[in-house]
Amino acid sequence: MAWWQRIASGSAAIVLFWSGCIAASKNSDEKSAAAVDEVFGDLAKAGSPGCALGVYRDGKIIYAKGYGLANLEENVPITPQSVFDIGSTSKQFTSASILLLEKQGKLSVNDDVRKYLPELPDYGPKITILHLLNHTSGLRDYLTLMELAGINTDSVTTDDDALALIHRQKALNFAPGGDWLYSNTGFFLLSVIVKRASGKSLRDFAAENIFTPLEMAHTQYRDDHAALIANRALAYDEREKKDGYTLNVSYFEQTGDGAVHTSVEDLLKWDENFYSPRVGGQDFLKGIQERGKLNSGKVLDYAKGLFIADYRGLPAVSHGGAWGGYRAELLRFPEQHFSVACLCNVGNANPTKRAHEVADVYLGSLMQPRDQRKPEETERKEKNEISLTAQQSESYAGDYWSEELGVAYRLAVIEGRIKVVAVRDASGLPRVNNFSAEVLRSTGTDELQVGKSGVTLHFGHGGDGASGFTLDAGRTKGIAFQRR
Repeated sequence: MAWWQRIASGSAAIVLFWSGCIAASKNSDEKSAAAVDEVFGDLAKAGSPGCALGVYRDGKIIYAKGYGLANLEENVPITPQSVFDIGSTSKQFTSASILLLEKQGKLSVNDDVRKYLPELPDYGPKITILHLLNHTSGLRDYLTLMELAGINTDSVTTDDDALALIHRQKALNFAPGGDWLYSNTGFFLLSVIVKRASGKSLRDFAAENIFTPLEMAHTQYRDDHAALIANRALAYDEREKKDGYTLNVSYFEQTGDGAVHTSVEDLLKWDENFYSPRVGGQDFLKGIQERGKLNSGKVLDYAKGLFIADYRGLPAVSHGGAWGGYRAELLRFPEQHFSVACLCNVGNANPTKRAHEVADVYLGSLMQPRDQRKPEETERKEKNEISLTAQQSESYAGDYWSEELGVAYRLAVIEGRIKVVAVRDASGLPRVNNFSAEVLRSTGTDELQVGKSGVTLHFGHGGDGASGFTLDAGRTKGIAFQRR
């Protein structure tokens, strides 16, 4: 065989080899895409809201797709360019803003928060900015407070509304640094600190220092309920009878704990900043991913707006979000330079579960087998109801005022059951009664629980009846009520 024939033959073999590799890769990609599409198969029905998906590897989108509708009334499909409210997934951007301000010398995370928020009550032990970033401040959750105060969460609320309620609180859930309890109050207050330390709203500061440098042109904090956002997906909840959907968007104007609107395409640019930091630098990356600590020295799995925990043996960094009918998850596997963003516009979408299932498709061969054991029981165990006599029930009836909430609860016995029949402000005007459909069950000595909600009233007695009670409700504990 002549030399040129041998070269031609070798070249042909190389072409065939690479053609085979390309075909195999294409076949693998098609199988992965099909498996991913199955994860979202339930959203393919006509007239359904859904999710936008972005799968990132080595700084590029390797798969992106929209499932379902962004607007049911106009029959607008979701695309990778659709913009969603990402709820608490926003917290990492708030943390980033604080760390950038520290880098600029305008604050320290070890500062007492009352340096910037002098109107905040002095609870004794110092609460630092770092406590806010790590959910270790002990501050009661203001969203829970709003519900307890009967504030209509479907209406417009502002920074001033939230601050006024937070400033009424006379106690903490626990001493700063003594425990960990997720608190939207902390991250909302961080937005106020950004404004007071920088002279700019969190919306403007983040735009100037994060979103614009990263060319996230479709990302913003939404702090005006009337603002228009291009390509925004509306959000929905499925009706109880599963016969359609209702609109569920927020008119809150507070930021910090949420309110970032973005797309899966824009989130790629933020995600890549954790590998090649165009914003903040290496010290910033180390700081935002440094896990918090309690006073006891216990290391938390939370780091300034990010959860740090392994998934099936692989280190992962993530945070979900839920607000109105919006749901979100950004899940990153740093060692594999791989991430999944899943943004949804229906309340039952469960993007966290879907994002992990997508990760299984691409990284399953690197992961440990799924744990087949049943997860440990983590749900609150329901207490048995204790029967009360008519006289005992009547002893709890009456009006109870909370200075911390600025409302009175009226308890009455209706057809033998104790109920909260009214919530009223200081002038006697009605507020939203979120307990109207529930009965108060006796679950212990001078302890009443609102339905099966876990909201618990602990009564004290004086004279012929109850003198008052303290109320525990998840992220908010010890709210004081006195009998009028």
